[in-house]
Amino acid sequence: MISPRRVPGWWHRLDVTVRDLPLGLLLLAGSFLPALYGKGTQVGDVPTRPFDALTIAVLGLECLPLAGRRRWPAVSLALVCLGFAVDQLRGYHSVAGSALPLALISTGAHLERHRRATALVCSAAYVPLAVALYRLGSGGETVSGFVTFYLALVLAWGIGAWLRSTRAAEAERRRRVAEDTRTAERTRIARELHDVVTHHVTAMVVQAEAARYLTAAPDRLDQTLTAVTDTGRRAISDLRHLLDLLNPDHGTDTGGGRTPPAGRLLTLVEQTRRAGQPVEFTEEGTPTPSAGSADLVAYRVVQEALTNALKYAHGSPTSVRVRHGGKEITVEVGTDGSAPATASPGGSGRGLAGLRERVAVLGGEFSAGRADDGRFVVRARIPAGSPA
Repeated sequence: MISPRRVPGWWHRLDVTVRDLPLGLLLLAGSFLPALYGKGTQVGDVPTRPFDALTIAVLGLECLPLAGRRRWPAVSLALVCLGFAVDQLRGYHSVAGSALPLALISTGAHLERHRRATALVCSAAYVPLAVALYRLGSGGETVSGFVTFYLALVLAWGIGAWLRSTRAAEAERRRRVAEDTRTAERTRIARELHDVVTHHVTAMVVQAEAARYLTAAPDRLDQTLTAVTDTGRRAISDLRHLLDLLNPDHGTDTGGGRTPPAGRLLTLVEQTRRAGQPVEFTEEGTPTPSAGSADLVAYRVVQEALTNALKYAHGSPTSVRVRHGGKEITVEVGTDGSAPATASPGGSGRGLAGLRERVAVLGGEFSAGRADDGRFVVRARIPAGSPA
């Protein structure tokens, strides 16, 4: 036995013609119920006649093609129209006549090619049918009756066309959402790469430049080269971690892994000091897991600000102040004689602009510019508790 909870999935795995067949069988069976005899669709004034040997074939021709109403909509409509015409001309007036508007709706919704030609052919075919029904009838049906029925058929086609346009609009909306999501993800990855690569490479370049002047001091030269090596290893580690996050097989519990662990800010400051930048570091409070993305963004703000200090004000005194509060994290990085990243002739513009967007996403505030004392100051207020 198949569990009722598994029926929907099992049903949708069937071929579309198999799923559409029960509707036609239901109409066919209903046409033979005595209570529904003579109560079907009637166009014209042809007298109702009892079912005969031809009835089964005619009703089957009307109902069974509904199985192909989505896979072969034009063929299904043609067969249903033929069965409907014979039904009306023979005077059966069965419930199976309801298959015609259903076929029109399905054709309007699923037909992809030659839609206008199909509509014109069906309209043209209705004219001789209406004339034949008028002649076979007793004259009780007026021209307005035939026109009204035609307009009802046009309405059925229009409903199908509306369903088709709605489905197309939804598909386009989903495509745009998917494209926007991919663009946002590419932008996020570019920012992460910018933060990781720019900071580490800048530190390595500065340390390597300093090593050129230490050939006469082997001990200091060895320390500087060791710092370059350590910086390169950290860069590789951070890049590997970022690439792991892009791996589809990477575990879903990565939110905490993206946030730098406690002590990384101090390591970042020490790395900058070894690159020759005097940094005064003050940290109040303790990072908590409930801070969410705020810790990561605060880390990136400090990282970008120190990178800019190394690039544009190497050797100038720099101060870093970070305060972890219960509801927010505040960051302030000031450097004497520093200039913003946008002042770089070949700069990408990703640095401070990217930080401003990151902080804004979490509902915080970000500013970067000259203070009254001439120092370049980067400030950020980052609400804590936002998901990663």
